[in-house]
Parts: sequence; structure tokens; C-alpha cells
Amino acid sequence: MRVTWDQVFAWRLRRQFIAEPVEDGSAAVAVADRLAGVQAQMASAAETAVAVRSATSVAGAVESALATGALVKTWAMRGTLHAMTPAVAAAVLPLIASARTWEKPSWQKAFGATPATVAALGEAVGQILADTALTRAELVDALLADSAFHELGTELRSGWGALLKPLAWQGVLCHGPADGNRVTFTSPHALIPGWSDPVDPESAAPVAIRGYLGAYGPAGPETFDAWLTRNSLRKTVVRSWFAALGDALTPVEVEGRAAYVLTEHADDLAATEPSSDVHLLGPFDQYVLGPGTADTELLPKAHRGKVSRTAGWIAPLVVDAGRITGTWELDGDHVVVSMFDDAPLPKGFDAALERLASATGRAELRAGAR
Repeated sequence: MRVTWDQVFAWRLRRQFIAEPVEDGSAAVAVADRLAGVQAQMASAAETAVAVRSATSVAGAVESALATGALVKTWAMRGTLHAMTPAVAAAVLPLIASARTWEKPSWQKAFGATPATVAALGEAVGQILADTALTRAELVDALLADSAFHELGTELRSGWGALLKPLAWQGVLCHGPADGNRVTFTSPHALIPGWSDPVDPESAAPVAIRGYLGAYGPAGPETFDAWLTRNSLRKTVVRSWFAALGDALTPVEVEGRAAYVLTEHADDLAATEPSSDVHLLGPFDQYVLGPGTADTELLPKAHRGKVSRTAGWIAPLVVDAGRITGTWELDGDHVVVSMFDDAPLPKGFDAALERLASATGRAELRAGAR
């Protein structure tokens, strides 16, 4: 089966609710489920990602879904915070945990904890958070009451959460209800009705791969692992997960690149016509994080640094006919646009601007070039 990149991008725009916004009243849940999680390092970015994909956007949709347990916020793909449905979390976390990154010498040297220490932390945190939610400071104080963890105080207090991420991947903790502007942690068992302990990777992999390809396909094992763990898993293991899906996957050639699509989506992809629409997507949007900023078909290599910036910042996107052609920033009621190669604003930009204004609850937005 052969398709073009124009077809692939148009198909992804539709599958990701960008070209066809979701009508569901529970848009945050529907979007997070379809995208296999919404990056939530910044709460506002997650809200924007859902809003631009909703036929009728609701302020605080992600926050509301987190409060009810319909979504869970935890460290997941690539060590970053995501808002996910419990089903997605149950599929991706065991795969991330199976990379055992905390057992690598470089990780132990950087963060001062051995695998045995991480295991002890997991046991202690599991007991502390069994039926409560604590702020980071409260959780750290409870841990440091045990002399075994005294030397870990600095790392445990770090906002990067390096010592807590392995515990999140193993299903020991997740983010709990906000305490004002302070983050809290709790046990998934306490927060999410029906939460079960993580399953083995071989059982989780088919669900995770299906979820990924359903939003970001066609793709291959390496691209999937780059999204999941920044290629921390053994290549032979990831390839075996794909192979185990058998006829559920259809090989696809996209202008010379070999990949896979879910067989149930193959006919739809083949019949997809290219899109000429323009879309404005917010920061840290899954449209680029799914395939990755290194995908030169989606984002020209010469302009990658304008999207993937210092300190891990992913800029808001101008998407024209499925390709990333610029970035933008909000300055009051003005959208300050930086088109690549000083190109003019694309035809259809005004409609995209109007859609962004509606999604963000603004009466009007005006565009201006940098």
C-alpha cells in the first residue's frame, strides 16, 4: 500500500479532531483517549489542546476531568506529565517502566539512587499515599522521616521529579487534586475507580501501539519508541511487539518511508484527499509531539529549532495543509506570527484565527507578523 505525505497529514488532522472537532460533551476525555494522552507539563497547554479540538470548548475541561478521575495526570511518555484516560495510562506505563531507565549507570550517577533505593522508595511511597493526597513538601517530609532516604532530600524536592518518575511508571503514584496552586500526589488506587496494578508489557503493548497508530500513523517501531521513551527500549523488543500484532497491521510506504497503519484504518487512509486548511495549534501540541520534532516531512530540519526551543519548550504551531510552516505567540489580543522563511500568511489564516479565538474564549484575535 502506497500513500503520499499529503494524504497522511490530512488523515492525521481528521483523526486528531483538528479538521473535525469532537462533538462529545466530554471532549477532554475523548481527545485524551484519541491522542493517547495530552501533554500537561503546562496545564494551560493541555486545555488549549482540547479546546482547539472541541466543537464547543468548555473552560477548564481538562481540570474538570482530572477532578472526577475520568483523566489521570502523571509522568508518562518521555518523562513528561500527561493527562490520560486510565485505560491509556494502564497501557503505556508498563512499557515505559520496562525500559528500567533508573537501573542505568548514567541515571544512578546523575540522581544518586540505586535500583534498590528506588524499590525502597516505591514501597514507602505506596504506603504513605495509600489513602491520602500530599503536597510534594508533605510527601518529602514523610519520606525523610526515614533515615534511609536522608541523602535524597535535594532530588526529592526537585520540581523535575526524577526520583518520583520511576514510581509513576510503576503505578505507585500519580498527581492528585490540586491544593490551591500546589501539586499533590496520591495513589492511583485511591484516585481512580477500578484502577488495577500494571499488567505485563506483552499484554500492554498491543493497546499502546493501537492507540499510537490510531492518531499518529503510519509509523514504525522506532518512531513509536521515540514517542514513548526517547528510544530507551531495546529495538528487538519493540519490533517484536509490532510483529505480534500480525494482520492487525498493514505495511505502508509513504513516499519511500516504510511504516505501518492499523488494518482497520488502511482503506480510510488510502481514500483520504489532501487538505488545504490552515490550523493554529497551541504549545506542546500532540500533532508534533506524536511523530516528533525530528520528522523532517512534518517540520523542515532548518526550522526545527524554532519549534523545539531551549528548556524543552515546544512553540505554538501554524499548520498549513498538514505541514508546520510557522509559529505564533499571543500578546494580549494579538497573535504574533513568525512564518518560516518570511513567507506570507497562508490563505485561510483568518478562519484559523477565528477558530482559535473561539476555542480560547476571546471575542476577537488579530494577527500581526513579527
